[in-house]
Amino acid sequence: MWKRAVCTKDCPDTCGLLVKVENGRITSVKGDPDHPYTRGFLCGKGARFPEHVHGAARLTTPLKRTGPKGSGAFAPISWDEALDEVAANIRRVADAYGPEAILPYTYAGHMGMVHRYAGHALFNKLGASRLDATICGPAATAGFKATLGKGPSTEIQEAAQSDLVVIWGNNTLVTNVHAWPHFLKARKNGARIIVIDPYRNATAREADAHLMLRPGTDAALALAVMHVLVTEDLVDHEFIAAQTIGFDRLKERVLDWPPARAAEICDLAEPDIVAFARAYGRARAPYIRTGWGPARQLAGGMAMRTISLLPALVNAFGKPGGGITRSLGGAPGKAPSLIREDLRPAGTRTVNMVHLGRALTELADPPVMLLYNYLSNPAAVAPQSAQVMAGLAREDLFTVVHELYMTDTARFADIILPGASFLEVGDIYRSYGHNHVQIARPVIDPVGDSRSTLDIFQDLARRLGFTEEVFSLSEAQCIERILDEADSPYLDGVDLDALRRGEPVRLNIPANPFAGGFDTPSGKVECFSQSMADQGLDPLPDGTPVRDPEGGEEYPLEYITPPHPMLLNSAFNEIETLRERIGGPKVLIHPATAAARGITQGMTVRVFNARGRNTARAEITEDTRPELLVAEGLHRVDGTPGQGSNQLTSQRLTDMGNTCAFHCNKVQVEPVG
Repeated sequence: MWKRAVCTKDCPDTCGLLVKVENGRITSVKGDPDHPYTRGFLCGKGARFPEHVHGAARLTTPLKRTGPKGSGAFAPISWDEALDEVAANIRRVADAYGPEAILPYTYAGHMGMVHRYAGHALFNKLGASRLDATICGPAATAGFKATLGKGPSTEIQEAAQSDLVVIWGNNTLVTNVHAWPHFLKARKNGARIIVIDPYRNATAREADAHLMLRPGTDAALALAVMHVLVTEDLVDHEFIAAQTIGFDRLKERVLDWPPARAAEICDLAEPDIVAFARAYGRARAPYIRTGWGPARQLAGGMAMRTISLLPALVNAFGKPGGGITRSLGGAPGKAPSLIREDLRPAGTRTVNMVHLGRALTELADPPVMLLYNYLSNPAAVAPQSAQVMAGLAREDLFTVVHELYMTDTARFADIILPGASFLEVGDIYRSYGHNHVQIARPVIDPVGDSRSTLDIFQDLARRLGFTEEVFSLSEAQCIERILDEADSPYLDGVDLDALRRGEPVRLNIPANPFAGGFDTPSGKVECFSQSMADQGLDPLPDGTPVRDPEGGEEYPLEYITPPHPMLLNSAFNEIETLRERIGGPKVLIHPATAAARGITQGMTVRVFNARGRNTARAEITEDTRPELLVAEGLHRVDGTPGQGSNQLTSQRLTDMGNTCAFHCNKVQVEPVG
């Protein structure tokens, strides 16, 4: 029997799935051909979901630690024993240190609205420290919002009508594969595809042109493009006069950024910058697909804010096929009656999730004494992971982990609670890569004794004596609350009956959401941003790169950690056939860089800085720049000390959005042994 489902991974495509179930087991997964956007095809990872759900190493019973922290030594216990112990330790820590000594850590391991936010009410009721969930996208969001306002951006399908597709910091063929057919359709009709990225990834290899700029120099390039647009009069004066504010001040700034200056900063040829700018300015309907890469720099918010100005200068918004895409969707939102922020005591402290290492090792008054981790793997994904692991190794820290597999974080747990997979639960899913929303029902019962995130928190709340209604709602009731309380125009006129039947339903969002204006304080595109000035930020674009201040001459190389085609952050490491296919971590090294250090193809090398070290196999290639090392994906380290790409990343925050600057690292590399 084939059943409908939705992929819950942290990917913009949010694919519609068809899942084949035989004798209570998932035997096959394929794309749903009736999904209006994903149209029946999956990435190579999605086809492995049967192995993900039924893998031999899956955790299906609660576990209690029996050996030292991080050793991976556990013994099975019952659910009653596990939840009784968790509840007892929550009470113990709250009584001895205060509830703020409890820290929940969660993110996007499940993207459904019910289970992703299932623990919020409980931690609000406890008065636990509030987690500031900023590790991924807020810098990009803040930069984009400063220029164009909040809300969805240009629908990706519009790009099929473009005559110039610019993919800026987005490896589309790896991280947004369902956008690619629309870009190819544009190319078939005569469009060029230009990729802007620091290394030659899969998408760059398929492009018509690739600008391989230095990491962190995106704003400088965008300003140089504006310089050409202004000085060669390729701007739309009517749109600028009617729909922007501060253009005269922006013009003064861009005149300080000629292509020659940007060429030196970006290490690009000046004629290539000029050619790109002219192509953009002369295009009938230029389109930009931005990724998250440019924003994962210390000046990442400014980078996104600057890139987002380009469509306004040529009025790409007013041309079918033109515009800019950052994030889509936008409804429904979190239901207040499920999150229950009203239960949280006033003044409860906030801990930025980027700072987990510091929180576990340095925070006081009170210290973190209980970490409750679910839907995330911080030992692998949080920055400066040596400090994170040092905190997790504290014997006085009680750690609870919900998981399907023995992840790097689960190895440090005191209690592991086996979670149900997304195919064993019901939920409602919105997307950030298309404008559809969908409800999915469980396709099989939970494997073994595993339980859903919602069910675990409901049972734990009862043990803690919490009696509010939110702690007794079912999945179906939570879904209805989300629909009932959604205060969004995007749900106006939506066929809710079709949605309840499990069909993908398009939200009421225009393909060009900017046609009716811009959701900024001025209602216009803000070339000059007073809101940024009020935050003490430069109200005009600035292309000055901000590099890792801990670098210095000892660490002369840049280091970025973009996604791997077969992994999603640290997810899919649990699938043995994928791990075998990947063959372990690699680092891309330019031939000149390798030769200078005596590194040969396939050699084991050590990448290091003052924060940590990581070993990988050398992949010597001209797909990267001489000063840039590229390590794709977050690979499982199985408890090996001092391993993992995030050993090398910093807990420093971006200029806007308080996000992690994952791609802003200075390192050195050497042969092992």
